Amino acid sequence: MEQKASTTGRLYLIPTPLLPGAVQTLPPHSVQIMHTTYYYIAENARSARRLIKASDPPFALNAVHVSELDKHNAQDIGGMLAPAFAGHHIGLLSEAGCPGVADPGSAVVLRAHAIGVKVVPLIGPSSVVLALMASGLNGQQFQFHGYLSPKKEHLSTDLRRLEDASRKAQTTQIFIETPYRNRQVTDTAFKVLSPSTLFCIAADLTGENEFILTMTIAEWRRYNLPELHKRPAVFCLMGS
Repeated sequence: MEQKASTTGRLYLIPTPLLPGAVQTLPPHSVQIMHTTYYYIAENARSARRLIKASDPPFALNAVHVSELDKHNAQDIGGMLAPAFAGHHIGLLSEAGCPGVADPGSAVVLRAHAIGVKVVPLIGPSSVVLALMASGLNGQQFQFHGYLSPKKEHLSTDLRRLEDASRKAQTTQIFIETPYRNRQVTDTAFKVLSPSTLFCIAADLTGENEFILTMTIAEWRRYNLPELHKRPAVFCLMGS
C-alpha cells in the first residue's frame, strides 16, 4: 500500500547495482524500501524503472513517479523534493553504485538538508569501497578523485600528481574513468608512473567477469592485461 500523506517523507539514498540486472547485490532492506517508495529522482527514468521492475515490486510500475535530474533542470530540485512535504518518501538513485558519490545526486541531498527533509543513506554496492577493500593498499588514509582529465597530456600530469601525493603522505589514491577510456588510462599509467608504484585495477566488480589485481608498475608492464574496453573499472595507486 502506498505511504499515507501524513508526515514529512524521507529521502532514501538507494544504491544501484554496479552491473545491469544484478539486483541480487542489493541488501533485502534496501529492496524493501524500494517496495514502499513511489517517488524517485534519477539521472535516467528508463534505467530507474528498469531497476524497480527487476526488484519485483508489489505494485504496478505505472504507479511510480520518476523525476529526471540533469544539468537542464537542476534548478527544480525543490520541486522534485516537494512530494516529501505531502508525506511521500522519495528514493534517490544513481546510474550505478551509491547516490551522491561521483554522482550529481549530491545536489539533491544538500537541498534536502536545507529544506528539512530527512536524509537516509542505505547499504548497497559501492565500487570505490569494494576496490579499496580488494586492493591491499592503505585503507586508513585514502583519497577519491572521481574522473581524471580525458586529455592524454593532462592525464599524464594528473597521474604523476596523484603518485607524488601518495608517496609523500602514504595515502591510497582512487579514481574512475569512462569505460571506453580504460585503455588510455592503463597505457598512460604504465608509461609515466614509477616502476615501484603499486597500481590496482578493479573491473566488473560484483560481476561474473570480475577482475581485481594489484601489482607494481614494473610488473604490470610485463603482464598480459585482459581486455578492459567498456568494462566499468576503478583504479587505485600508491607510490612507494
